Amino acid sequence: MDRRLLTLALGMFAMGTDNFVVAGILPGVAGSLHTSVSVAGQMVTLYALSYALMAPVMAAVTSAWPRKLVLVLALAIFVAGNAMSAVATDVHTVLLSRVLAGFGAALFSPTALGVAAALAAPEKRGRALAIVTAGLTAATALGAPIGTFIGGFGSWRTTLWFVTLLGLITLPAVWAMLHSPPKPPMVTLRERLAPVRDVRIALTLLTSLFAFGGFLMVYTYAGLVLDRVTGGDERMLAGMLLFWGIAGTVGNLLCGRLVDRFPSRTIVNAGLWIAVVNFCALPWTSSHLAGATIALIVWGLCGWGLLVPQQHRLVALAPQAAPLVLALNNTATYTGLACSAVLGGLILLFIDRHYLSIVGAGLIAVAFILSEAAYRRTTTGASEQHARLHHEQAN
Repeated sequence: MDRRLLTLALGMFAMGTDNFVVAGILPGVAGSLHTSVSVAGQMVTLYALSYALMAPVMAAVTSAWPRKLVLVLALAIFVAGNAMSAVATDVHTVLLSRVLAGFGAALFSPTALGVAAALAAPEKRGRALAIVTAGLTAATALGAPIGTFIGGFGSWRTTLWFVTLLGLITLPAVWAMLHSPPKPPMVTLRERLAPVRDVRIALTLLTSLFAFGGFLMVYTYAGLVLDRVTGGDERMLAGMLLFWGIAGTVGNLLCGRLVDRFPSRTIVNAGLWIAVVNFCALPWTSSHLAGATIALIVWGLCGWGLLVPQQHRLVALAPQAAPLVLALNNTATYTGLACSAVLGGLILLFIDRHYLSIVGAGLIAVAFILSEAAYRRTTTGASEQHARLHHEQAN
């Protein structure tokens, strides 16, 4: 296996850990900085929003820069942002530092995927992308629970120092392992956003936004939603999130196989409706250890299992612009995370925290409606095109 790809996967592992580990330390941050959990939850919002907005912009701005320089600069910004979070003494500094860390991730992730594609031969390109993306998936299964577990022995600052260390380890590895990876062709921001004008693609992207908004709203405030089982113990929460992460990794791999045998629509719809039922029952199942564990496993399988069929649908709609639509799907996912953290924080001011999952279920139900609208638009367009070709052949 190409060690350069493993280096890029380690960077993705750091980015994913930073994104998902914060949910487990929100109560600690709120208590330490004398603020509410809702305000502390905006750490997730600002990181995700920074990533979502800046990823396509910076990919266009830095397209002519040397790839090694972009990756090293991104890691340096990422490390600086997390170190700033770890030493912050007020919530405003913490929130500002999350924007900085998200900016570093936005610069690193698309560049790493582009470099992975450029390093591999065409017949091995999918495998190379899978290796690098595995770093992000592994972060949900290992990085976030480990970081939360470490915080249980120290404090939330210890967790953020752990993430900083991951970035520091990756930085010299990238510098040493990557020499002069080829630059991708020049693509402007306007060209990157062009596929959104296709209604089918726009509806599919909105499906990702609402689905992951629902899934990750509950994850952001998992410490509160699962408090009857964890008793506020961060190490207990970390152990439970480990089940969620492992289930997510299995779901991602499983759906990668299923999508080659069954229509993407079938897999997406099944996952969305199982998730709706699971989240509607969560206020009651989360009151017992066994019920909460089963709910987390189902949640992980459905949530992360959605990624592959959604990507498959987008590539089928725009095969000539596959990298662009996949990048926009990442932006939609992170936008859903950012918006749901804000919405969840507001909702927690008015309802009992244990019923937050029902709101998440509502967002996932909206995602199903959007998914079906995208499918109907696709089939209608295909029927019209077939009728037009038939008419032309008849004449």
